[in-house]
Amino acid sequence: MIEFEPTEEQQLIVDTVRQFAANEIRPHAHDAAEARKLPASVLEQAHELGLVALGLDEAHGGGGDRSAVTGALIAEELAYGDLAIALAILSPSLTGLPVSEFGTEAQKAEILPALVGPTFRAGSLALVEPDLRFDPFRPATRATRVGGDYELSGRKCFVPWLDSGDQVLVMAMEGDGPQAFLVSRNAPGLSATAERNLGLDALPTVELELDNVRVPASARLGGETGCDARSIVDRGRIALAATAVGVARAAFEIARDYAKQREAFGAPIATKQAIAFKIADMAIEIDAARLLVWEAAWLLDNGAKATREAVLASRQAAQVALVVTDGAVQVLGGYGYIRDYLPEMLHRNACGFTNFETLTLI
Repeated sequence: MIEFEPTEEQQLIVDTVRQFAANEIRPHAHDAAEARKLPASVLEQAHELGLVALGLDEAHGGGGDRSAVTGALIAEELAYGDLAIALAILSPSLTGLPVSEFGTEAQKAEILPALVGPTFRAGSLALVEPDLRFDPFRPATRATRVGGDYELSGRKCFVPWLDSGDQVLVMAMEGDGPQAFLVSRNAPGLSATAERNLGLDALPTVELELDNVRVPASARLGGETGCDARSIVDRGRIALAATAVGVARAAFEIARDYAKQREAFGAPIATKQAIAFKIADMAIEIDAARLLVWEAAWLLDNGAKATREAVLASRQAAQVALVVTDGAVQVLGGYGYIRDYLPEMLHRNACGFTNFETLTLI
């Protein structure tokens, strides 16, 4: 039976992250987007909280807590502060969690200590491809064995590319299934072109081109055993669904508070039926999406297959984020359309969820 009450430890984490998101992330959200630059001090503060390190391998400095439910709770609260900054804070998980789960001892020893070190170090995962026919389980990017090495060729998009990152985990088709490869960002044949997207202005993302990028066989995640790509994709979908709920919740609260304060014809607009019903519908949809996220995360924590539930959570949360942020723009009226107020940015950010797969992991 699914338990809906967080543990005492989980509730402490939620309270801590919620306070951090409200006091440290949200005040920087607008300026970071306008400047198209992440606040380095916030990334360092978040790193000190150990939010990503919590889920990494304990033998290499992490907390060893692989709970997907805990990860979902953290992701929602961070995205409530700001989606772009939240994804940056969680970016080390894109490399660290797959390595913790599937990496060889040599890979863990090479990658994980830097991610839990004294300063923030970003991670990156290249999964999505710029093709309408893209299937995460049958990527067009190929990995070909050449002697004792692999050659990677293909294109990727929506790849987080923060300055402090050293490596990118590339998902590529090898034989009959996808595998992941650790690739240096300076590898010959690897080129990155900065993207300009509708939202996530503060988060640097790139389109990658891999032109016969050669890596040693030891760069294959998990070595000869390999990795479970489906598990990585499922966790990515659940994580993004959790951040979508956080974005929707932020928009909802802004719209609700504005409706209580804004008066028209001698009364707050929140007392008008059209506005009251819209806000109520927002709250219902957010709670429903959150329950889908928790169900999928709970299944992962209990060793069950969660692909179906991860897809349902990601699709529904993406739709809810889009509808709720659009509703917030409408409730604020003219103010909702102005860049000085958060709803328009929240709405632009929410538009991307239908295209994303693994901008973060939990």
